[in-house]
Amino acid sequence: MEKKLIKKSARRAASKKSDTRGKKRESTRGEEGRKAPPEFKPKKRDTWKKDFDKKPSKNQSNQPSTEDTGMVIGVNPVQALFADANRPVEYLAVAKGAGGKRIQEIVDKARDQGLRTRFVDRQTLDGMSGGLAHQGVIARAGIRKQPTFKQIIAKVIGNPNALLVLLDGVEDPHNLGAIIRSSESFGVIAVILPKDRSAALSAVAAKASAGAVERLDVVRVTNLTRSIDELKEQGVQVVGLAGEEAQEISKASLKGPVALVMGGEGKGLRRLTRDHCDTLVSIPITGGVGSLNVSVAAGVALYEVQRSRGE
Repeated sequence: MEKKLIKKSARRAASKKSDTRGKKRESTRGEEGRKAPPEFKPKKRDTWKKDFDKKPSKNQSNQPSTEDTGMVIGVNPVQALFADANRPVEYLAVAKGAGGKRIQEIVDKARDQGLRTRFVDRQTLDGMSGGLAHQGVIARAGIRKQPTFKQIIAKVIGNPNALLVLLDGVEDPHNLGAIIRSSESFGVIAVILPKDRSAALSAVAAKASAGAVERLDVVRVTNLTRSIDELKEQGVQVVGLAGEEAQEISKASLKGPVALVMGGEGKGLRRLTRDHCDTLVSIPITGGVGSLNVSVAAGVALYEVQRSRGE
């Protein structure tokens, strides 16, 4: 009898232990199941926060973007942006402690347009600029509406001093920006680009243009040679710049409407583009380099057109 009582008490003790273990498991699962939901965080509504909170990756931290992101970087480009009423500005960011007359003018201009200025640390601006010198100021704006090629043609008709620049495969955004800067300085009506094999109007190009991209029309066309033919039909003389051609640009007749055609880096004008030009000219070089950068050549050629016209 004693043995039987001992066995029964042992079984009861064992069942009690298993019950307490099961209850502990159930209570633990229950607590886990009743965990409070994560704290609610409202979405950031301001677009500037998304842009400035984003940290660049190690591979992209010093690689400026070649895409048109709407970022306008640097004092000259931002000043030109505020002078153009056709582009809505989304935000303006200025480095804390940045001063000077020009930056103050930008801040005042933003205030006049009802735009709030965000003052952030320079490290934040460094990340947003992608390696470009921001000079303590960055803005973001909508895409500038460009005219169509037909609208450019309409400006050429009846204008004896019309001057256009056509680029055949310029793929470096720095060169594109520098050409736009020179073109705007010498009174060019528009810069014409092919949709393919051409640099984008990125923040890099805008920075290199020193704000000229805000004042000069830049038009993309599907077929560059077809556009050349349309210009010729309107009485525009199409002059291609080719380094190896014998005729110097100073000896060419550049009066009347003129379209200067510049080739891409390294390769120059394509054969098909050459064949559609009225005249091929060169810039004489006496040094040992042999050729000029396409943006430098564009500046020299544009000056020569103005000189020959007596402007």
